[in-house]
Amino acid sequence: MALLLRKAILLILAVALCVAVLFAEAVRADEKDYYKILGVSREASTQEIKRQYKTLSRKHHPDKNPGDEKAHERFIELAEAYEVLSDDEKREIYNRYGEEGLKNQGGAGGGAGFHDPFDIFAQFFGGHVRFERRGGARAKPRGPDVHINVPVTLLELYGGTEIEVDISKQMICPHCDGSGAASPDDIETCSTCSGSGVRIVKQILGPGIVQQMQTTCDACSGKGKKVARPCPRCKGSRVHADADTLSIRVEPGMRDGEEITFEGEGDQHPDHEPGSVVVRLVQQRHAIYERHGDNLHAEVTVTLLDALVGFNRTIRHVDGKSDIDLRRQGVTPPGFVQTLPGKGMPRRGQTGRERAGDVRVTYWIQFPLSVSESEKVALASLFGGWDDAKWDGSSAKAAARAATKGSSSVHDEL
Repeated sequence: MALLLRKAILLILAVALCVAVLFAEAVRADEKDYYKILGVSREASTQEIKRQYKTLSRKHHPDKNPGDEKAHERFIELAEAYEVLSDDEKREIYNRYGEEGLKNQGGAGGGAGFHDPFDIFAQFFGGHVRFERRGGARAKPRGPDVHINVPVTLLELYGGTEIEVDISKQMICPHCDGSGAASPDDIETCSTCSGSGVRIVKQILGPGIVQQMQTTCDACSGKGKKVARPCPRCKGSRVHADADTLSIRVEPGMRDGEEITFEGEGDQHPDHEPGSVVVRLVQQRHAIYERHGDNLHAEVTVTLLDALVGFNRTIRHVDGKSDIDLRRQGVTPPGFVQTLPGKGMPRRGQTGRERAGDVRVTYWIQFPLSVSESEKVALASLFGGWDDAKWDGSSAKAAARAATKGSSSVHDEL
């Protein structure tokens, strides 16, 4: 009897455990996947999470999507996901126990524990950022763009890469939200202009002639407000210097001098919208190749013997992994250009034969510094009867001109 009772108890416990596991799985299935919301992997770094939030929050901001409830909900979800995943402690709890774990810890979860999504957005773009709406009020003036040069190698332009660049820029003070005051109570209405930002100046021009002029209030600089006690962090300047990171995606085939624009990432100020950060790619010199458009040019020196009888050699491709075979069976005159189709820089948006430019190799001949008398005799006997087959240089000159113009019609002529 005791044995049967023990078995019954074990069976009940097993069933209860299964039910608990299934219930937990069902709860987890209904929970939000913060990694999926931000579009990052579970191993994503803090910088990746920050970068994704900045990109997506601007895209789904309610001011950019007026009347779109889905965009508004997405904006809120992005803020919730960022708030959890950017905090190491909250992220650890979420990874282990999900949303329920956050609720039990008294942290963010269930909506009530989250900060205002607009406050989180303001941490990156300032509390006064507003996107221009069609037919709406006139937007604030736009601030200047910031231009920076970023060095890239020819290999990075060939294969593409992602570069993290640290920049220093002006940002809205998070302590005073750009007001310049220590607290909202320290912002007072200007007594000189009564908050209008302007004052009327009367000037007597003559007997019975009075001229009235409207001018900017010099007491408050036209703001209509005065700060009684300045912000302790920004000292009343309303902005502060801060560091930021830009992720620059270099696409295969991009060119030297090409610009990548990051809209709204320029210096912030309460009185204007931030401008853009314009990144200019500056190609560094390569040890072997020079780039001309989509073609790569290299110069190779061969011995006089190889120039006369032919050769088979290799040079390293710009990808740094493979070799390019250089084969010549006939005579190779100095300045001759050999074209290797399809081995140059990638062409964006092109497929098939047009997907890449060419590699063009110019050959130069290494002549001996001196020739002995016996060698002169031997050379004279060897070449003396070739008067009707001398090379006049015209073919190599034509090939060099064609290579400079970008034509691929002249190659391996000799």
